[in-house]
Amino acid sequence: MTKKIKLLIIAGARPNFMKVAPLIKHIRGYGGAGEKDGVRLEYRLVHTGQHYDEKMSDVFFGELGIPAPDINLGVGSGSHAVQTANVMTKFEPVCEQEKPDWVVVVGDVNSTMACTLVAAKLGVKVAHVEAGLRSYDRTMPEEVNRIVTDSLADLLLTPSADGNENLKKEGIPDSKVKLVGNVMIDALIANLNQARASSLLKRQELKPKDFVYVTLHRPSNVDEQASLTSIMGELKRLAREMPVVFPIHPRTRKMCAQFGISLDDNKGMRILEPIGYHDSLSLTENARLVLTDSGGLQEESTYFRTPCLTLRPNTERPITVTVGSNKLTTLGGLSADLDAVLKRELQFGKIPEFWDGRASERIVDSLVAY
Repeated sequence: MTKKIKLLIIAGARPNFMKVAPLIKHIRGYGGAGEKDGVRLEYRLVHTGQHYDEKMSDVFFGELGIPAPDINLGVGSGSHAVQTANVMTKFEPVCEQEKPDWVVVVGDVNSTMACTLVAAKLGVKVAHVEAGLRSYDRTMPEEVNRIVTDSLADLLLTPSADGNENLKKEGIPDSKVKLVGNVMIDALIANLNQARASSLLKRQELKPKDFVYVTLHRPSNVDEQASLTSIMGELKRLAREMPVVFPIHPRTRKMCAQFGISLDDNKGMRILEPIGYHDSLSLTENARLVLTDSGGLQEESTYFRTPCLTLRPNTERPITVTVGSNKLTTLGGLSADLDAVLKRELQFGKIPEFWDGRASERIVDSLVAY
C-alpha cells in the first residue's frame, strides 16, 4: 500500500526561490516519478508574494525552472507586523483546505516565521530548511524569525555543523535536528552551466578576476546618509583602480537619490538594474572580490573560493568565515580590507562539509524517514 506524504513548500522572498528550486526538482523526480519504496510525495508551492517586484522575484521562477506557484497569497510589502499578519491571515485557510502532512519553510524571512506559526497552531508538522543559523544579533529581524521558527519546527534541517551546535545550546533535542548541507549550493551547482554561459561579462567588457562585484541593501548600510556616503565614496575610489559592478537594489537607489549621492560620476562604476541568478553567479565566480551585506553571496563566494568582504558586524553564516573565504568588515576598516584583498593578503579557504549539491536529497530522505 502506497503512503502519500503531502508537502506545502513556502517561498516568500527572492533568496527562498533558489532554495526551493532544487528541493522541488528532487521531489518531482523522487523514485523516478515522485514515488519510491511505497511512499508517494506530493507538493504544492505557495508563494506568499512578500517580494512582488518582477525584477526581484518573478524572473527567478523562470531562470530556475520552478513551475508557476500553485498558490500565490499576494501579500506585498508593509511593516514587519503588517506583512507577518497578512501572511498568517492568508495562509491559514490554505493550510486548512490543503491539509498537508508537512509545511516546509526555508530561510529566515517574515513568511518563514508567519507560516510556521500558522502550521504550529493547526497541529501541522513544520520542517525548517536552513535551521540553526544564528548571528546573535536580535536587532536583525531575520534573527527573530530564525529563533521563533526553530523553536516551533518539528524537523530542523541544518546547512552546517555550527547550526547543530546552536540548536543544542538552545535545548532542542538531537532527534529533531538533521545536518543535511546547504541547499543553496544545490541550486548553484545545478545552474553552473547556465551561469557560465552568461554574456554579462562580455556586455560589460569585464575581464575575469579584474573587477569587484557589490551588492548592498541592508538598512544599517543604506538608510543612514553618513554610512551610505562613506560606502559610495569608497566604491568610487576603488572604481579608479578596477571596474566596480553594482546591480543596485531599489532601496539603495532610492536612498542615494534621497541623500543626493550621484551614481554616474565615475566611469569605473557599473551601476546596473537588479540582475538574475545566472548573471549573479557569473559575477561571483569571476570577481576578484565580492563586497556584500547579503547572506547568499557569502555562501556562493565560499563555494567559488572568491574572496568576500561582508559589510556587517556579524553573520549567521560563520562557517563561511571560519573555513571559507569570507571576512566581516566595518565602515572604518573597509578601505584597509579592500586593499588587503586586492594585494591577495587574505586566504581563500575551503568548501564546508555537505556543500556538495545533494542537500535536497538528504532533506527529502529526512522528511520521509521522520
